[in-house]
Amino acid sequence: MITVTDTARRNVLELMAAQGKPGLALRFGVRGRGQGGFLYRLAFAMRDEQAPGDVVVESEGLTVLIDAESVPLIQGTTIDYVEQGGESGFKIDNPNPLWTDAVAAAVQGVIDQEINPAVGTHGGFVTLLDVREGTAFIQLGGGCQGCGMADVTLKQGIEVRIREVVPSILAVVDTTDHAEGRNPYFSPAKGGQSPYGS
Repeated sequence: MITVTDTARRNVLELMAAQGKPGLALRFGVRGRGQGGFLYRLAFAMRDEQAPGDVVVESEGLTVLIDAESVPLIQGTTIDYVEQGGESGFKIDNPNPLWTDAVAAAVQGVIDQEINPAVGTHGGFVTLLDVREGTAFIQLGGGCQGCGMADVTLKQGIEVRIREVVPSILAVVDTTDHAEGRNPYFSPAKGGQSPYGS
């Protein structure tokens, strides 16, 4: 299923011990996909918070809980802890492809090659979360999150371009919590416009 290296296991167990709560487990899973690959969730959870369908992996004193949806996406994954150039952190090596569905892969291609370079000029980015029954579910981040022009960018740019290139996509749904945007490109005080025009 997954491998936790000795270094990663030791670091996780030390962090758990510092919490002072017996019975902690590591919750691991995929929370989305981004330009650089899968986006992961690594968090502590109580062992008794195991959800129905969770897969439990025991690794020499460390319990890892994996949600059922993530299982096929992380088969063969290694969790490591690395220190390089004065920085340290967990590194996840996942041999699985980002998308196995051809339609989702095509949508990701449009986002990577056209949409993210365009919205990147305003400090934004788009993440493809899922594709189901002709609908692409996306999330806007950076300067796009909370931007007053986000709806224009979505309807007149992102959705139009994805549907042009991938005709089997019938709709694009923005799942972003725009109220949480920390530095929107356009706000009444800052001015600005959609990278796709208005």
